[in-house]
Amino acid sequence: MKHFAKLDSDNIVIGVHCLHDEIAPTEQTGIDFLIETHNHQDWKQSLNDGIRKNSAGIGMQYDSTRDAFIFQKTFSSWILNEDTCQWEAPVEMPDDEKKYEWNEDTQAWKELYND
Repeated sequence: MKHFAKLDSDNIVIGVHCLHDEIAPTEQTGIDFLIETHNHQDWKQSLNDGIRKNSAGIGMQYDSTRDAFIFQKTFSSWILNEDTCQWEAPVEMPDDEKKYEWNEDTQAWKELYND
């Protein structure tokens, strides 16, 4: 199975479609099939065979410069890891058994308590 992202005019993923390998032996044959079937021009193959860094999901953006699908940035302080195209906090999360959430105001991880 191969996965293809349907992109809007801003390269935002608006749908993801699966095609059998027989229909899409290459990215271009899959795109040609989808254009004909859905009458929509903008498609990119998602994470298959190690391409495009991340699996495409609705709301993600395709970055043509990095040739990658990237999640929307959740916090303004987070930095894009160029190798993984994943957003990372400016401070590493503690590596223990506790649960944390990012606090953008304090720029720190806040421990979550189980009540």
